[in-house]
Amino acid sequence: MSIALSVRGGDPGRIATPLIAVALPTGGAFPRALTALDAAYGGVISKAVKNGDFKGAKDESLLLVGHGRGPARVLLLGLGDGSDAYASVMRAATLAGRKGNALGVRRMAFWAERLAGDAVEAAAFGLSRGSWDFTDYKTQPAAKDRPKPLTEAVVISSDVRGSRGAFVAGVAIGEGQRLTRRLQQLPGNVCTPEYLARTARDIAKRHRLRAQVFGRRDLKRMKMESFLAVAAGTPQDPKLIVLEYRGGRRGDAPVALVGKGLCFDSGGISIKPAQGMEMMKYDMSGAAGVLGAIEAIARMKLRVNVVGLIGSTTNMPSGTSMNPGDVVTASNGKTIEILNTDAEGRLVLADVLAYSARFKPAAIIDAATLTGACVIALGNSATGVMTNDERLQDEVLAAARRGGEPGWPLPMWDDYREMIKGDIADIKNIGGRGAGTITAALFLREFVPTGTPWVHLDIAGTAYSESDLTVIPKGPTGVPVRTFVEFVRGRAR
Repeated sequence: MSIALSVRGGDPGRIATPLIAVALPTGGAFPRALTALDAAYGGVISKAVKNGDFKGAKDESLLLVGHGRGPARVLLLGLGDGSDAYASVMRAATLAGRKGNALGVRRMAFWAERLAGDAVEAAAFGLSRGSWDFTDYKTQPAAKDRPKPLTEAVVISSDVRGSRGAFVAGVAIGEGQRLTRRLQQLPGNVCTPEYLARTARDIAKRHRLRAQVFGRRDLKRMKMESFLAVAAGTPQDPKLIVLEYRGGRRGDAPVALVGKGLCFDSGGISIKPAQGMEMMKYDMSGAAGVLGAIEAIARMKLRVNVVGLIGSTTNMPSGTSMNPGDVVTASNGKTIEILNTDAEGRLVLADVLAYSARFKPAAIIDAATLTGACVIALGNSATGVMTNDERLQDEVLAAARRGGEPGWPLPMWDDYREMIKGDIADIKNIGGRGAGTITAALFLREFVPTGTPWVHLDIAGTAYSESDLTVIPKGPTGVPVRTFVEFVRGRAR
């Protein structure tokens, strides 16, 4: 279910709403703009701040219930020290959306002092992100007992007219990430390669984009043996999905966003342990991120050309599966020795990256839940970032910081390249236990069009969470939508 967002001005104490979230920083003076609201609550709000019952710390919250006119409830939320205003407001608004959803109020408002410009974008996005929920497969109670989801939220701004564009952008990014998280959360028997293809076509139809979908017969014609090796064990038709957004000048080189779309990964013949294998429905998170980013970019009408490229299939063990020791030839002519069938994402992306050459992209950014080694190296707080162009890497890292999806660079030294040098083919698809994230990226580099700046994002540790993150529940995080969008927006300005 989507959320209807709006922006307005006015005194927060005189807005009739079931809930108003009020975000306050640590150590700040009590805002004069809250005088009427404080009076309506008998001075309780200012007393809570003065007495230290509410300190404004990050993620701190205090719920107050009132009476009479104005907001029926006040939810005080901490902004922390406010050193990063955008991030602080985004986090507080996300928590507001999540708590509003849990309270079952249907409608709410969000206020922070001097909320204007980019802070309005942060608030709109945060409310959208926090209110997202996935209940598609849960049996609902009787209507009278059913919780009321948050369906409307108002951002109260000190400069409505000057913040209109920022608000629209926040809504757009929120909708893009909601699309991504829904795709991530769907079970593998629903979110198939065909489902991703239909989603791409829906986005294209909604925003008048160009979508192309290629199946198994097409991939054979294109000589994508590496991609087809992964799809050999599944009866589902693999899909190469191409989605073109043409917001820039005609003839301008596009930014290519590439996503790994393994709708389920059993590991193939090199089968994974049973424990935790259900989480492999998230192995299409890179693809979901590409689709969500293009949804947001199209809504924002950014003046830049973008092409989204997705390789989607499932990796299953069967009598027709690829085997360890097989050798295949990718579409760019390089031969690959397959030593481990669970290193399948790089085999799919090899042909997708090679295919991107026909668009002559200005830059390529790929995202993939590629290696468990990245989780060991960086945990769940940072995305692994690798590149063939340090200037582009800096640009992507800055975009990731702006979007609240921090990344960390890993080296791509030539010494590591020796680890994937093939014994009977050009390269092999694994390089041993050490530096697994780096050698996977070096494998991908072999298929990047010559001379094209490229960045690889390993989102294995950041695409989903196996625990509650306070502002985001267990499950999909929506990474890397914000990174993609912020990068493209930076190119459009």
